[in-house]
Amino acid sequence: MSITKTTINRIIIGAFFCLFSINQASIAQQSKNKPLTYIDKNGRWRWTKGNEEIYLFGVNYTVPFAYGYRSVKALNIDLEKEIDQDVYHLARMGADAFRVHIWDTEITDTAGNLLQNEHLKLFDYLISKLKERNIKIIITPIAFWGNGYPERDEHTAGFSSKYNKGQATVNENAIKAQENYLKQLLQHVNPYTKLNYRDEPDIIAAELNNEPSHSGPKSGVTAYINRLAAAARSIGWQKPLFYNISQSPYYADAVAKSTVNGFSFQWYPTGLVAGHEQKGNFLPNVDRYTIPYDTIPEFKNKAKMVYEFDAADLLQSNMYPAVAKSFKLAGFQWVTQFAYDPLATAYANTEYQTHFLNLAYTPAKAISFLIANRVFHLLPRNKNYGTYPADSTFDVYRVSYQNSLSEMNTTKEFYYSGSTSTAPFDAKKLEHVAGVGSSALIKYPGYGAYFLDKLENGVWRLEVMPDAITIRDPFERPSPSREVVHLQWSAQPMQISLNDIGNDFNIKAVNDGNSYQTTAKDGSFNIKPGTYLLTKKGKNTNNLPVKTVFGTIGLNEFVAAKSHDDKPYLEHQPFTEVSAGKALTITGKAINLNDSDKVILVVNRAFGAPLTLAMERTTPYDFKAVIPEASVAPGILTYRLLVQTPDKKYLAFPGNHSGDPFSWDYLNTDYWQTFVAAPEGNLTLFNTTTDRTNANPYFPGFGRNGGIRFIAGEETGQLTLNMSMPKPQVNQAMGMQLFVGDKLQGRKTELASFTRIIVRARKTAGLAVPLRIALINKNAQSYAAYVDLSSDFKNIEIPLTAFKPDSSLLLPRPYPGFMPLWFKASSFNSLNISNTDKLEITINTGTLPQKNNEPLTIEVEKVWLQQ
Repeated sequence: MSITKTTINRIIIGAFFCLFSINQASIAQQSKNKPLTYIDKNGRWRWTKGNEEIYLFGVNYTVPFAYGYRSVKALNIDLEKEIDQDVYHLARMGADAFRVHIWDTEITDTAGNLLQNEHLKLFDYLISKLKERNIKIIITPIAFWGNGYPERDEHTAGFSSKYNKGQATVNENAIKAQENYLKQLLQHVNPYTKLNYRDEPDIIAAELNNEPSHSGPKSGVTAYINRLAAAARSIGWQKPLFYNISQSPYYADAVAKSTVNGFSFQWYPTGLVAGHEQKGNFLPNVDRYTIPYDTIPEFKNKAKMVYEFDAADLLQSNMYPAVAKSFKLAGFQWVTQFAYDPLATAYANTEYQTHFLNLAYTPAKAISFLIANRVFHLLPRNKNYGTYPADSTFDVYRVSYQNSLSEMNTTKEFYYSGSTSTAPFDAKKLEHVAGVGSSALIKYPGYGAYFLDKLENGVWRLEVMPDAITIRDPFERPSPSREVVHLQWSAQPMQISLNDIGNDFNIKAVNDGNSYQTTAKDGSFNIKPGTYLLTKKGKNTNNLPVKTVFGTIGLNEFVAAKSHDDKPYLEHQPFTEVSAGKALTITGKAINLNDSDKVILVVNRAFGAPLTLAMERTTPYDFKAVIPEASVAPGILTYRLLVQTPDKKYLAFPGNHSGDPFSWDYLNTDYWQTFVAAPEGNLTLFNTTTDRTNANPYFPGFGRNGGIRFIAGEETGQLTLNMSMPKPQVNQAMGMQLFVGDKLQGRKTELASFTRIIVRARKTAGLAVPLRIALINKNAQSYAAYVDLSSDFKNIEIPLTAFKPDSSLLLPRPYPGFMPLWFKASSFNSLNISNTDKLEITINTGTLPQKNNEPLTIEVEKVWLQQ
């Protein structure tokens, strides 16, 4: 049988129209199926079923892509298993939202064609696991950049490797590639769920791209956004489309005029990449989220989401609920933290140096996150609880800077991120408890998180995580070889007081590989990491299946990492300065010691042999010793801590040096040191030479000729804080803040005797602008005084009685830049120098003469307290 060319063409054309008809029918069918969510005419995002408003709070997580992928793979860990573990922990923390900017550069070619590779497969797998935990998903398909950070970019095939971030929104070929990619990605069928992304009910929206860099006319920006939105909708996408409006405020009105359904925002209220842990009270930085776009007509009646946020460079566990409160007041309905650390690499915090969140390694922050999720779900929308510190207690929640604590206390739920004296609202009706440390219900000296959930009367599920001991600053330069938090699988005593199970309840392990069981005595028992059933005496649990699930948590599930390093290590933070003639308590935290190992404090003395003191072990990891007052003489106190084994082998800290430190030929000269002040001596709050790396500066973008610099002063070795404005503007401020609370700790007994602050400073050019010195206390109440400067360095005396209630800068500067710069507390007490948290040094031009072209430069060397 012969087939003519004409016949072949007819077959091809017929097949094409058949496929076209099937595709169009599929799109038509999709259009008849209501999406899981919709946005109403008032801009409120709602569930289609029941019409209730959506509130979802979760994380970004990156293991399928870029460094997250490479770092886990480098450890020879199964990536799917890693995803399983991390998603379980997300569910355990209450997360119900997931978002990530997909590294398009790893799953496309330069024309935007989708590549079927391991990255896409792992992302599909992740989606399937999130679905199992009922965690909803927003995808951001386009990231605009390479896959390297914190390493160098790899060579990839994607269009983002050909067109940079600036070109991507204006280059026609780049835009065509994005349109092509969007269509293919949203129609991509996930092999694990058998659904494409368009039809996947748990993918409830898309944010078209991540942090775009726009340029050119505003009309072009609107047109670009509309083209991407049209590409998505052309294949039957009916779900909400969001677009970033906070990245480029100049183009906000152009973004608002587009056809998207909502807008995305971010918030980094404590800045980014400080290079060290930030210290001090930062709750004022998250007191309010301000949105400057309400005057744009097209902005109204659109939904709002937060694609990324974090209180970066902080270990404090008081921030997340306050953030959630501010987001709820601002009208957001979706919030995702950036970014959750994979369990495999969290020991070193290498993925994003400035962010650190993981259930196992940052347990207090993880419980704070759990509380924040509940805040975001349960707090009334748009309700204002006042200004900090008045709003540190709101509804059933509390945040405390001084206790580094978040707390939730309701009839059924009691959560706390650190030890608390708060009594549960109604212990008899409780169903869920989670915490770190001790409370009225649970006494626990361990360093890990625990979860206690009621399954039925007389039966509770207990999950206990390993102890997490912070041994290094996790926000310094990271390295896979540098452990910052150590996990220790130690047995710890626990006492539980619940009427529902009595005082002599049974404890039985249910997680794989754990056969431990015991009976509590007066509610007390020893426990090691794992998952357990606690049952009232005489209660029969034989009919309780091992795989019983409550919520999305399996009865016998448990995930935790083993200890990364088994070598002894000792961490200690010396006082900056202490008072002479006062006994001094030295504390240290040690890991990987045997019960027979000793820790010794060796204090150098001006004459004679060193003072050697055995340190007392107060917990499995904590040690202390007291240097007697006679040995705390004015000058420099130098000392080291030794780990001694039974066979008299030593490790010396700082430095982790081996060898015999008592031998005549021992060469190690590393010591900790503390300044011992003379009686009635000054107390230095700020010295430019020693404090410059910890100061948080603020100055507008002056360029090379202005800003804040640290330059040589008049004396050799002394630097000055140089604040320079080349062309001062009206009400232009600049300055810096420094955490000084640690400097006061060693001289607590003398603080009441200080009556003056001395500032050594000068004005080298420009206007007669006064220098402003502010003391900010632990409640974020600021007290300021102003001094005039001459052209010569002088010691300027300011009585403490001259300090009056005032505002303070929010530093590090919150991002986006339209966030407030200044903060004033809701109430003030009398100035109490012992309660000081931060020092602020600023200049503000105020109202300038109309014809002023003089540059302004002020220099500050030191600030100190004087009796």
